[in-house]
Amino acid sequence: MSEPLVEVHGLCKSFPTADGEIEVLRDAELIVNTGEKLAILGVSGVGKSTLLHILGTLDQPSAGSLRLQGEEVAGRSGPELASLRNRVLGFVFQFHHLLPEFDALENTMMPGLLRGLGFEEMRERAAAILGEVGLAHRVHHKTGKLSGGERQRVAVARALVLDPPLLLADEPTGNLDPSTGAVIEDLLLEMNRTRGTALVVVTHNEQLAGKLGRATVLAEGRLGPIGPAAAVAAQVRESALKSA
Repeated sequence: MSEPLVEVHGLCKSFPTADGEIEVLRDAELIVNTGEKLAILGVSGVGKSTLLHILGTLDQPSAGSLRLQGEEVAGRSGPELASLRNRVLGFVFQFHHLLPEFDALENTMMPGLLRGLGFEEMRERAAAILGEVGLAHRVHHKTGKLSGGERQRVAVARALVLDPPLLLADEPTGNLDPSTGAVIEDLLLEMNRTRGTALVVVTHNEQLAGKLGRATVLAEGRLGPIGPAAAVAAQVRESALKSA
């Protein structure tokens, strides 16, 4: 049996404050296998984005182990982490983080150019995936000329242009209207189906969690058991009512 794509054990994260340390993550445990879909739910401010940033090696845990494709992340240098991210991960955030001075094609090419792949190869790859996400007619438009939904499609294309085994998404539809958000949700699921890309999505959106099918809840720094998204969402609602 192959190793898990993501393997988290005893993950902890604390932040120093004037009043002492705040513990955001406490002995978190998580396994994600190739091609899986998972929503991470929880009330606002519980640390979901912090967890996703650690999974994406954009932040470091205070303690614990994180392995990506069997490789331990702890102790790696900045350049080593950048190389690992470029090889294993794609990111989609609530705000697209596209470079405004470049067009859709150029933005999508960036991960491959940073890896050192050839310009022509990346132009072909970027054009192909922009076609997959329905933007073949917008490849030479700069981001300022694109709608919010189109920008997020470019962000998805950029995240997947190198076929990473794992896509991490932080509220990917949170800045979109419901109908446009539903298009992006379905696009992510289609990419999972056709490319086998595993999805780990932090979201408040129960509809999106339901489409992913499986979810876990982050509460009091710990991740709960993975189960049906509807049951986990109900648990989050109950927790929110108790804390209100």
